[in-house]
Amino acid sequence: MDAPTTTSADDSTSGDGGGWFTPRKTPQGPENGEQHQPDASAPPATEALPGAFAPPAAEPQDRRISAAPAVPPEQRTVPPQAQPVSPQAQSTAPPISAQQPKAAQKASPDAVLVQRTMAEIAPVADKVTSYFYALLFTRHPDLRALFPVAMDTQRDRILKALLTAAEHIDHTDVLVSYLKNLGRGHRKYGTQPEHYPAVGECLIGSLSRYASAIWDQETEAAWVRTYTTISQVMIDAAAEDELRAPAWWFAEVVSHDLRTSDIAVVTVRPDQPYPFLAGQYTSLETPWWPRVWRHYSFASAPRPDGLLSFHVKAVPAGWVSNALVHHARPGDILRLGPPTGSMTVDHTTDSGLLCLGGGTGIAPIKALVEDVAEHGRRRPVEVFYGARTDHDLYDIDTMLRLQQSHPWLAVRPVVDQRAQLPDAVREYGPWNEYDAYLSGPPGMIRNGVDALRDIGIPEGRIRHDAVEELVASE
Repeated sequence: MDAPTTTSADDSTSGDGGGWFTPRKTPQGPENGEQHQPDASAPPATEALPGAFAPPAAEPQDRRISAAPAVPPEQRTVPPQAQPVSPQAQSTAPPISAQQPKAAQKASPDAVLVQRTMAEIAPVADKVTSYFYALLFTRHPDLRALFPVAMDTQRDRILKALLTAAEHIDHTDVLVSYLKNLGRGHRKYGTQPEHYPAVGECLIGSLSRYASAIWDQETEAAWVRTYTTISQVMIDAAAEDELRAPAWWFAEVVSHDLRTSDIAVVTVRPDQPYPFLAGQYTSLETPWWPRVWRHYSFASAPRPDGLLSFHVKAVPAGWVSNALVHHARPGDILRLGPPTGSMTVDHTTDSGLLCLGGGTGIAPIKALVEDVAEHGRRRPVEVFYGARTDHDLYDIDTMLRLQQSHPWLAVRPVVDQRAQLPDAVREYGPWNEYDAYLSGPPGMIRNGVDALRDIGIPEGRIRHDAVEELVASE
């Protein structure tokens, strides 16, 4: 899980930028690995890099870039990896998100060059993305079959993930967890270490074209070092995870409960044990849309029978959501990626929980309530369940039954056409002794984080899993 990223025993750093993104050999682990317990530290945007990348073809002579020089020890940015820790200890690690505070430190030379490049390409991001895929599919045409037929939903995910990681190259406290989840998540696509150079070369090719006004040998070398470091962390994490968990799980639909015309509760039975923590989420693929994965939170704490439930709302043009709501039936077989997510309960404290769930965002909140109940510790839990109409409070009966069973739980439905759930929280409190959990639409999360800060909850006690829109707003 916490794979080493060292290239030697004494410097404990990842990759030196040499060999044009050439990954080193993956570490050898024990032959008898145990079932994986998930890391809980990265956002849903980790579903960014797509399927198996083929080994790169030879570069045209006029675009071949010489190997980058080794990075001096004082400029290496990825720290030695810690020893494996329990999922509960990991669960407090913050995701990379729009709310992630930047460290008060001087940026490294590579970070300065990387961020300058990003500022240069920002006005033409769509062109950068299109050119990136044109390079990838032209130079490696065999890769096209590994992507969804329609690229509109996949189109900018690679670039978002890579650029998000690159921007945080100096913020190693959150970057390593983010990258490890990327590496583990890519196993379900069949990604191998030798596949990363193709992506790196096409990334550099696209950046150099659209940042030509500032692009020079020094900038190129910084990007080579940055990508080499990023990819090596991902490669190591995938190699370690391979010893402990499958790349994906098959799961049979055992029940399909249509709560409203566009919301269904889908329950599945994995083909083998699936370890996760309440509050986490997974990626899911349906047989109707191969190679299209979407994220869904677990709607309950781990159950003795091993079943998993998801609350799914069909959204306009949502391929996976519409398939799950309108087409899935008992007996259908889905695929699940590994569990991940940081919105989990710290059971080493007695702090209260302040939970904001909007729409189907109530699913992981329900799981957190069940988790607290199963641990048997009487700690206050306040749930604000927001919806635009009474009809949208599709799971209110379940939440009220939980409230009747647990005197420490208070459930407050908030119905507002403007969905001003954060405003309602200000009317109660004080919340200074509570840990806050947010799950719902991106706008609700942004407004909720701002509201909770305003009423005095420290940012370190506000937990949510950043969705793509939050990561993209970095």
